[in-house]
Amino acid sequence: MNRLAIYCGSATPADPAYIDTARAVGRGLAERGMGVVYGGGRLGLMGAVADAALAARGQVIGVIPQALVAAEVAHRGLTELHTVAGMHERKALFTELADGFVTLPGGTGTMDELWEALSWAQLGYHAKPVGLLNIAGFYDPLVAMWERMAEVGFVRAQHRGLLIVAETLDGLLAKMAAHVPARSIVAMTAAEL
Repeated sequence: MNRLAIYCGSATPADPAYIDTARAVGRGLAERGMGVVYGGGRLGLMGAVADAALAARGQVIGVIPQALVAAEVAHRGLTELHTVAGMHERKALFTELADGFVTLPGGTGTMDELWEALSWAQLGYHAKPVGLLNIAGFYDPLVAMWERMAEVGFVRAQHRGLLIVAETLDGLLAKMAAHVPARSIVAMTAAEL
């Protein structure tokens, strides 16, 4: 994995653990020689990841929709900044530019990005690892929901491992490096579905 797409919020929660972790992720990836692909903003967790990676001499590529350039206050100090027409183009370019995905805490936009990465992995649109950094148990309810979807049968057994979860960056990167792509839905026969 040479570059990872980082999904996270453009907000700064009151608890400093979130922003501190975002900085640690940006710095940690840069120190490992891994580039960052992210939403292109300079605020919140997004900005913290980018600034820390840049400070550690890492490559940071931002992808931001034109309509959000002003709203998210586009980061102008990046290695590259791509302005795209909308969210669909943003997520498609994330997928094209990155070798995997890491989700930090965030809101609805972050969830949209995570679920699309998982959906595309199930369908076979990509075979890249999809990681979730579960900071201070933030994603415990989401992980429980993923498990519930699998127990009920909405997530197929062979896809249950697509969501890679860890509480530390080292642990997450190790699991992502060991990722073996699942058999995609498009590769299955009608009888298997």
